Amino acid sequence: MKDHLRLVWVRGDLSRDRVAALRSLELPFPLTPVLNGHRRLRGPYTVGGAILRALVPAALERSPGLLSEHDIEIRSVAPDLGSLVPARRETIEAHLPEDERILVPAPRRTLRIANGVAEFVRDCLPGPSALRVDNVHEADPTDWELLRVLARRVPGLTVAVGSPEPPSVAAVPIEAAAADGPPDDYVASDGTCDDPRAYQAYLALPPGERARRHERRAAELGEEFALGAVPYHLEHAGDRDAAARALWTAVDRCVTEGYLHAVAELGRRGLRFAEPGSDLWWRFTHRTATALAGLGRREEALDLYDRARRVSVDPAVHAASAYGTAMLDARHPDPRQRDLPRATEWINEAIAISTLLPDRRERAFKLGFDQNGRALIEMREGRLAAALDLVESAIDLAERDLPPQAHPVHRMVLLANRAQLLARAGRGGEALRDLDRAIAIDPVFPDHYLERGNLLVELGRPDDALADYETAMRVSPPLPEAYYNRAELHLAAGNLERARADLDHVLELDPEYLNAYVNRAGLLEMLGEHDAARRDVEAGLALDPGNAHLHGVLGQLETAAGRHDEARLAFDTALAAGPGLASAWANRAILRYETGDCPGAVDDLTRAIELGEDAALYFNRATALAALGRTAEARRDLARAHALAPDDPDVLLALKRHEEAR
Repeated sequence: MKDHLRLVWVRGDLSRDRVAALRSLELPFPLTPVLNGHRRLRGPYTVGGAILRALVPAALERSPGLLSEHDIEIRSVAPDLGSLVPARRETIEAHLPEDERILVPAPRRTLRIANGVAEFVRDCLPGPSALRVDNVHEADPTDWELLRVLARRVPGLTVAVGSPEPPSVAAVPIEAAAADGPPDDYVASDGTCDDPRAYQAYLALPPGERARRHERRAAELGEEFALGAVPYHLEHAGDRDAAARALWTAVDRCVTEGYLHAVAELGRRGLRFAEPGSDLWWRFTHRTATALAGLGRREEALDLYDRARRVSVDPAVHAASAYGTAMLDARHPDPRQRDLPRATEWINEAIAISTLLPDRRERAFKLGFDQNGRALIEMREGRLAAALDLVESAIDLAERDLPPQAHPVHRMVLLANRAQLLARAGRGGEALRDLDRAIAIDPVFPDHYLERGNLLVELGRPDDALADYETAMRVSPPLPEAYYNRAELHLAAGNLERARADLDHVLELDPEYLNAYVNRAGLLEMLGEHDAARRDVEAGLALDPGNAHLHGVLGQLETAAGRHDEARLAFDTALAAGPGLASAWANRAILRYETGDCPGAVDDLTRAIELGEDAALYFNRATALAALGRTAEARRDLARAHALAPDDPDVLLALKRHEEAR
């Protein structure tokens, strides 16, 4: 996807040249001085934090309600502003010890945060403004994602970035002029200086002097830079224990916030300083492997688990490594690459070890955790009853052997997972009760409102589902999934304009939300806005070239345009990719009927009806059958259409004409 062209790229080999060029640009009012976006300064959101530190104090005076509205985003991006922005929405994990904080946010959480920050910036700006950032090629992925969202979503904001190589998005290029002068101090620049002369001067210092400079710089920075420069300086100062502690502090916070790229990088650095086999070494290993798995870097995660097996003789380490290895196979995003038998082998090893753990409380938690993992594998093997038994066993363990207030997140996850299995088994009422209990444990965890809303839709309670989707919107930073789900409710109710507004917002929040393109393309086709629908089809197919739904909409558009050969190709492609897509069979039938292939239309409509009865399908098949002279069959189809839609005027008129013709 291309970002808005309010993005300017300053190219130059050295940072000081790029900074000079950024300062000289004729841009609107600058939000801040030129920022150094290097992740080594403050870690994730080095840039985002600087933006908020510039805007929050003034916003506190003018519109404190705006700060409250974005408390999660501000406190996540700039935790040093926490005293100015009290937590209004805080999950239960914020007050739990480390061993009970078991949830790792999905990588998409940072997109929610970025959209919330963008909306805050949008509402703070008095008019056209500019943001200038150097070293974006060294920025943490959270900052680069934020810059893209800001450039796309904040009207009047120009984002100018500096780097040696072009950014991965469309930008107006500007060349920075080289300047003469002495090199910067490498240590004082927190290791972000890219002048080779500075680095050579640094290397020429005696090792002891280098270490003293790093130690002095770390003391100057204090805790404020704990995610970036402080760990870097402590590493080079030679204080291994202090470096390991600083890195663990950074890793632990980044895991909680879902900054997975930073966890992967900082965790590997921490492993260099922790004693192999120690508790801290294992915590670094486990957190880093979990982050790598979340980023799809499966082989790197597996290498860490394998190393843990080679180094440690601790049963808990081997059980957790076996669990993690099992989940690498069971949770692979591509179902074709999941190896569920191998995952079963590893999860069984985890269960066998956890069963033998001597401490009753530790055993109850770890064994229940492993059984929950085995339940996922059983569910994906299609064995719902076995999966349900495992989750219920884990719930029983927690209720019997854990203290009443211990591990609330573990209990919440088990209840939500049992709800999912009960819903699949057709026991919706019981599933709803479990989701009610899960939400009661943490009322500001948004995902469970989405899940309960979806279940309420299945139970025929759309108004209650709508309330849950809108609660999810309130307790979370901007949440594309909630707007998408609300759009589906509006579509089902025939509120097309409301559905369109929600789908527009989904794609504003996330331009790569494939299903939103699918639904909006279909909606635009229904509204007769064929050019706009075609643009959505093209955008969606750029993300997923074989998407059956989009090829089906393309077939409708080509049919309406009279390009029958292209329409047939689109429908054929849709049905090859999704033979269970009833709408593609039905719409190809319309094409066949319009081009004189009535037998083919009957065949396609028959297949569509086999996939799900609908009055319109019977009506259309009756029309095709009548054209073939098969009037008795046509009357039967009209009778069935009337039974399904007794007030449909087209069906009533057709029945009347058939009766008159008899």
